[in-house]
Amino acid sequence: MCELLGVTTGRKVRINKLLETFFSHSAEHRNGWGLALLDRDPVYLRREPIKASDSLYLKKELEHDIETTKCIAHIREATIGEMKEENTHPFSRIDDTGRLWVLAHNGTIFDSDLLSPCQYVQEGTTDSERILICIVGNINRLCREKGREAADEERIRIVEEAVHGIVPGNKVNILLNDGDLLYVHKNEAGTLYEKELGDGMVFSTKPLDSDDWTEFPDNRLMVYKDGTLVYEGKKHDWTYVHDDERMKMLFLEYSGL
Repeated sequence: MCELLGVTTGRKVRINKLLETFFSHSAEHRNGWGLALLDRDPVYLRREPIKASDSLYLKKELEHDIETTKCIAHIREATIGEMKEENTHPFSRIDDTGRLWVLAHNGTIFDSDLLSPCQYVQEGTTDSERILICIVGNINRLCREKGREAADEERIRIVEEAVHGIVPGNKVNILLNDGDLLYVHKNEAGTLYEKELGDGMVFSTKPLDSDDWTEFPDNRLMVYKDGTLVYEGKKHDWTYVHDDERMKMLFLEYSGL
């Protein structure tokens, strides 16, 4: 599939070593890489539809100190969608109030009535981009109804409702940032880990060093602000279990074979 890396802290931390190890996994995830540093103004977001280890741009970036309080990174192993920039994570979208949302996904959407309408407005062809379109669309609807920007608790509720609507039958490991909050969710065992980083947290599909990483909780949305857990969501029952035959059928359906 893909791999995710996320950081949320209360003060800037140097993340070069984490990024170097993370992007070294691109030999197995060769279909694109992306990096979002979300505390910069403007936000730094770079993605390329090539193997991370082949990127001269990334190599030069990692030669400089990279310090941040908010980060999302991704390396892609494509299942749906060609190797194009518009199919490369992280995806970004601005809501009607000007808030920038950034999402990276590790997983597969086999079927979702909630996401199907989003295919008509997306830039690329991935199911992952549709998750972000769905969430931002729901945020926009609430803002129009209320005539104001959505508060933290309202954004959390909308994200959680969307995740619960998408997860049945699907793998939905996501990192989502709205400029203030980092939303983290996984529903397959052994596919996301966490550890303390300074006065915050780092999340990764695989442990990136020999420190004590613990497995991230299954089947619940967790929300962080400046490195601190501010919301622990309701646990759901839609655990994803990988099925090679199901993946093969999805690939055949997508490729038209």
